[in-house]
Amino acid sequence: MGIDPLLYSTHVGWMETKAGIDADVVISSRVRLARNIDNIPFPHLLNENSGKGVIELITKACEQSGYEPLRAMQLVTFDQLSELDRMILMEKHLISPQHARFNSSHRGLMVNSDGALSIMINEEDHLRIQGLLPGLALEECSRQVQTLDDELEKQLTWAFDAQRGYLTACPTNVGTGMRASVMLHLPGMAMTAQINRIFHNIGQLGMTVRGLYGEGTEVLGNFYQLSNQVTLGLSEEEICHNLFLMTRQIIEQERMVRESLKQGMIYQLHDRIGRAYGLLSHARIMSSNEALTLLSDLRLGVDLGLITHIQASAINELIVAIRPAHLQKRAGQDMDAFGRDIKRAEIIKEILFRKNTQS
Repeated sequence: MGIDPLLYSTHVGWMETKAGIDADVVISSRVRLARNIDNIPFPHLLNENSGKGVIELITKACEQSGYEPLRAMQLVTFDQLSELDRMILMEKHLISPQHARFNSSHRGLMVNSDGALSIMINEEDHLRIQGLLPGLALEECSRQVQTLDDELEKQLTWAFDAQRGYLTACPTNVGTGMRASVMLHLPGMAMTAQINRIFHNIGQLGMTVRGLYGEGTEVLGNFYQLSNQVTLGLSEEEICHNLFLMTRQIIEQERMVRESLKQGMIYQLHDRIGRAYGLLSHARIMSSNEALTLLSDLRLGVDLGLITHIQASAINELIVAIRPAHLQKRAGQDMDAFGRDIKRAEIIKEILFRKNTQS
């Protein structure tokens, strides 16, 4: 299967910190476009046959395109994947939690080799075109997905209204159909209780803050997903630019707080980071929530230069590798919560020390 590397490896392209701008604060950037093919019902109204027709139209459009990145994308339909494999793709942020629930031949994913470009097929909309890159890369993500959008539109006709813009299954996506987001690591502001003040007025600016896996997920380990809420009345460029400006403000604030902690609370900081490293290196049982909290502290130590023998990319990889589906894939068997806690502690040590030897 063409996407096997994405299923069997814990690594994916957005985890690479060396390639990312402002990667000490911004883990990744993502831009997604919702598109629907004109005169075809939305996915929730499709049956198996009509849904397969949508896949055939999209596949044909890709095959006939002269744009190599589009032609090189691999298609997998969800009847070819186990529930565990779909959860793995979700944990890597390549499909949504909602999409992962379906075992169907007319729902699927097109993706390139490193996961930077993907298209969810027949999720809430016929297509969700996504760009996912390390660091603060909203402009490049937007450029890539809009290029895919333009190339596909040479073969397909989108559902579009002159006044409302692109038509989508959910009214909140009508307009540009764009959702842009950044995954932020904000331990400094969390430790100094500045998070609520920073995010208090986010909603009034047409943005929202969510957890690691978007809408309906909780914030864990000081990792926050900041994204636009408004898709109607703004251009794609304005959406990305507004999010970029807000992100830059948060980056500067977080860096100032981290430096203040380093100057005024250096012993407490060393102690906290050292305890995190000690537990991650030696614990035999580790829950998901505890692991993410400790990884956040360890990542802070790496970014501040207090720990120099661990790569930040290893911690990014662990954020995904400790999730339930990845643990069970690595173990090769179903596991209960206690079994996963034992395996999680093993994987943490394996990846940390593996990466250390490569430093």
